[in-house]
Amino acid sequence: MQINPDIFKAYDIRGLYPGEIDETAARLIGRGFAAYLQTPTIGMSRDMRLSSPALASAFIDGVLEHGTDVIDYGMMGTDMLYFAVVRDGLGGGAQITASHNPKQYNGVKMVRAGALPLSGDAGIGDIRDMIANDRLPPAAARRGSISTRPVVPDYLDKVMSFIDPAVIKPFSVVLDAGSGMAGLTAPAIFERLPCKTTKLCCDIDGTFPNHEANPLIEENRLDIIAEVIRQKADIGIAWDGDADRCFFIDGSGAFISGDFVTALLAEAFLLKHPGSTVVYDLRASHAVKDVVARYGGRALMNRVGHAFIKRRMREEDAIFGGEVTGHYYFRDFYYADNGLVPALLILELMSKKNRSLYDLLQPFRERYFISGEINTKLASMQEVPQKLEAIEARYTDAALAHMDGLSVDYPDWHFNLRPSNTEPLLRLNLEATSPALMETKRDEVLALIRG
Repeated sequence: MQINPDIFKAYDIRGLYPGEIDETAARLIGRGFAAYLQTPTIGMSRDMRLSSPALASAFIDGVLEHGTDVIDYGMMGTDMLYFAVVRDGLGGGAQITASHNPKQYNGVKMVRAGALPLSGDAGIGDIRDMIANDRLPPAAARRGSISTRPVVPDYLDKVMSFIDPAVIKPFSVVLDAGSGMAGLTAPAIFERLPCKTTKLCCDIDGTFPNHEANPLIEENRLDIIAEVIRQKADIGIAWDGDADRCFFIDGSGAFISGDFVTALLAEAFLLKHPGSTVVYDLRASHAVKDVVARYGGRALMNRVGHAFIKRRMREEDAIFGGEVTGHYYFRDFYYADNGLVPALLILELMSKKNRSLYDLLQPFRERYFISGEINTKLASMQEVPQKLEAIEARYTDAALAHMDGLSVDYPDWHFNLRPSNTEPLLRLNLEATSPALMETKRDEVLALIRG
């Protein structure tokens, strides 16, 4: 049985429903996942997409066919699955979700014991090849059994353990769950806090009637920005569809880049745990390493991608890791990403310092000027090596690194240029110490890429 090999990505399985991923594919992937893990019981959950119940049912059927038992946790966020897998001592788990993608997409995120992610190099490729080469084991003599178990109350307790709720000040907060899975947990968490909350799109709805659940796209932030300004709120917090990432709006209505959020979260941890290690992705602003140095911590730059960040955090016993895309990872959450913990930590930091989010960010805005990620489409993947070589040759007097694409570092500006995993794109992230220098160097590097 053939299924589209392109749905097997570097970090998950994802495609258009039903053209690229359907119930037949989900059942085969479920069988492959059970065969790969070889564990007695796996956890299963799904997001709010209209196709998720059918895909989850088919995936579960494949797992049961292999003779593996399933705990079906029902509809919840991806980070809740990580929690459930560890809490219940399972050999692995799968979440049916396409994360932040539009409603016509769906897919699967998979973890093994300890909420360690499967990736293209470890697990996802094996499952793809098993299916493609017709090497799935035959159905077991004894079909697996299915049971259910609640997660939300224990999960909320776990998340709250990251802060001291008693210090939280009565901030005015606007929440936007994007009609996604944060609607299940964010309102419940804020009921435990003294904040005045306004809830947007907290009714879970896989048709996304208001806007897509991807706050990285500007149009999806218009509602929350307007509401923050209208309310004169202290902070706005938005989530992606499967609620494992969160994003922040300050009191002026400005969207906060993930680099600066990573720097603030690093500060929050180092105030509590001096000398700790923080892992950050190599696209990030120098604000991250500068803050970590100021608070006596150890900052480790790393390759982009959750599998790489999580592995490095485990190796180095890092307390926290951050990516500019809004993924934040926590040692005390199994080195996994979580979408509620950052919101609580930022509110706690604002409370302890008695400063607004806008004020906390002001020193960064005065020192670090970032381009944001700028993508350039190439004719083909074959162009990538020669483009990178040509650009490297232009900047031989800089500090150069090849951890992930090309990193070029000067005292007053730096950039990373890396190819996409999946399409012929080069992604540029550049920063300088003044707006004029940032714009000049951004245009200079883009001219080289596009010339």
